Amino acid sequence: MPPERRKQITEIETRIGGRPIILDHSGAAWLPDTGDLLFADLHFEKGSAFAARGQGMLPPYDTAETLRRLEVVCARLRPARVICLGDTLHDLAGEVRMSDGDRGRLARLVSAQDWVWVAGNHDPEPPADFGGEAVAELRIGDVMLRHDVETGPDAALPVGEIIGHYHPKAAVRVRGRWISGRCFATDGRRLILPAFGAFAGGLNVREPAISGLLSDDFRAYLIGRAGVFAFRRDQLLTDPKRAA
Repeated sequence: MPPERRKQITEIETRIGGRPIILDHSGAAWLPDTGDLLFADLHFEKGSAFAARGQGMLPPYDTAETLRRLEVVCARLRPARVICLGDTLHDLAGEVRMSDGDRGRLARLVSAQDWVWVAGNHDPEPPADFGGEAVAELRIGDVMLRHDVETGPDAALPVGEIIGHYHPKAAVRVRGRWISGRCFATDGRRLILPAFGAFAGGLNVREPAISGLLSDDFRAYLIGRAGVFAFRRDQLLTDPKRAA
């Protein structure tokens, strides 16, 4: 049965490093024991960044749409704190290009609860004008929150780790046709969040850049039109075009 015809499941609970975490249909993750709401890769002003380079294929409305999604999720879940896991801006000049109206909407969101910006590769220094607190990484108990995995000779995976950066997408074959979309990917120790930004794009979760960060028995939680659906690694397609 196609995922969109299954019983609607708007959230799935899993555990990362022993801590409960809820994977929301919106693409956000919710820590019920702390009230923290996690988003990754908002990529504000990606459309205007393309336009500034003469690549006018993307309309410059992604920031407004991403803000609308943020507003909806925050109003529904009422978090104590919001944590954005890096790449809030598509590029550092995006702060200047953002409209006054969008700035005002963001300011109202940030002022409604505690807010933390984790640095990303697109925005290593999140803009101070947005309010909230800017950090390189954040630890909640035994779970580390970062934009990307830590590398280097001394790098070690903590008990649990939640990251963004990779924009995971999953593809599955159902009754002779393929279905693909954003997904969460996790092996119980590391959780990779999908990109939340309206124009953020994605990378197949079976690609080595993502699958190489997880154990062989990882699962993908595909965000479909009607819910979130769990798939084992062996159910996932490497190339969606091969599903036809």
